Order: sequence, then C-alpha cells, then structure tokens
Amino acid sequence: MKEWRGRAVLVGGAMGLLAVWELSVKIFGIPLYVLPAPTDVAAAFGTEWETLAGHGAVTTLEALAGIGISFILALALGILMDWFPAVKKGVYPLLVVTQTVPMLVLAPIFIIYMGFGIGPKILTVVLMCFFPVAVSFSDGLGRVDEEYVHLVRSCGAGKWGAYRLVKIPAALPSLLSGLKVAATYSISGAVVGEWIGAQEGLGYYLLRVKNGYMLDKVFACVAVIIGLSLCMNGAVRLLGRLWLPYERKHKPYRRYSGGMDNEASGRM
Repeated sequence: MKEWRGRAVLVGGAMGLLAVWELSVKIFGIPLYVLPAPTDVAAAFGTEWETLAGHGAVTTLEALAGIGISFILALALGILMDWFPAVKKGVYPLLVVTQTVPMLVLAPIFIIYMGFGIGPKILTVVLMCFFPVAVSFSDGLGRVDEEYVHLVRSCGAGKWGAYRLVKIPAALPSLLSGLKVAATYSISGAVVGEWIGAQEGLGYYLLRVKNGYMLDKVFACVAVIIGLSLCMNGAVRLLGRLWLPYERKHKPYRRYSGGMDNEASGRM
C-alpha cells in the first residue's frame, strides 16, 4: 500500500510540474526556440517518432554491446583481483583514475584511432559502465565470510570450486547493484560517443536539431534518452528477479555479503 501511495505521489508531482510548465509558457508567451511547452514536445514526438525510433535503435545497440563487454571484463577482473590481492592493489587505483577523465576528452582520441564507426561509441560505453560493475563485484567477493569458503574447501572443493559454489553466488547481489548503475549510464555513454562523430544515433540527432534551434525536438529526444535509460535499468532489475528470485523473498545472502550491501542493492 505504501509503495502504491509513493508512486501516486510521484506521478501526481510530475503531472503538476508539467501543468505549471505548460501554463507558464502559454501565459508569458515564451517562444518555441526558448522553451517549448509539453504539448509542443508531445507534438514533436508524434511527428518524429519514426526518426527517433531509428536513431534510438542504433544508440540502444551500442549501449547493449558496451554493457555486455563491460559485464564480461568486470567478471574476469573482479575474480582476478579477489584471487590475487597484489593485482587488486595495483589495478584498483587505475580504475579510479579512469573515472577522473571526462569522456568528452577521451572520445575524440578514440575517433582518431578507431574512425567514425560504431567502435568508439561502444568503447565509450565500456569505459563508463566497467567501473561500477567491476568495483561492486570485487567488493562483493571481498565481503564473503571465509568460514563458508573453508567449509567447501574442507569438503574437497578446489579454489575455483570455492568461487563457483560460494563466492560468486554470494556476490551476485553486489554485481546486480553495479549493473543497475552501469545500465543507467550506458545510454548516456553511447550519446556522448555520438556527439563527437556519428551519422546516426540519438546523439547525432540531438546535435542536428539543437543546431537548428528546434527545441521541441530537442526535448523529445531528451525524453527518449531518459526513457531508454530507465528501460535499461528496469531490464537489469527484471534480470535480478529472474536470477535471484529467492533473494527478494528470503535474502539468504546477508550471511555472505553483509546486510549493508544487500540493502544498497535493494535501494538501487
């Protein structure tokens, strides 16, 4: 009941904000090239939906490819850092450094070496999505109670067997938390890559209509970007419910990875 009440408040607040926006534009006579009304944005979306759908499909493909690569690399590096502490001490600071460099600085360099194809866009997504997945998974592995590891080792499991039976399953909630963050970033990463150099995609479309001062189409494109980002996050949430159905009901992994991590993943 409280969940539905919260959603109702959220929807009501959004509708109220749109109403104030619409009335402000109409009352003060704000021109379209300064601030379009929500009805103007809706009309632009209605006339441009085929174009937006085509560009959105390109951006979504780039985001899916980038987050898929990030997921595989994060799994490998997370296990490697947990298996060899020396690797974690050497690699972890480098991961943090990669997040201090803006993607708008790196994207032109990618284009110089990789051209104007899909490669630089996917690489931009990878760099934006890899860090939260790798760090969350590595931290989840590090929080596993070693008593459970010793238990399976005493039953004859090898080191990889301990990871397969205990550590990786226990770190899945943390991994999903990182994936939720990365999924939200993935669409933005693809758009940033398209800003620098592209002939299709939402980033390319956004620049084109912005240069023509067609702000109603700009806002429609921004709405599509937000919607796709929410859909990517929702897809990871659905994956989590399918992947860990028992986690949502009974939360048995609190024993392994700690209550704080699971509470954080629940809030995400």
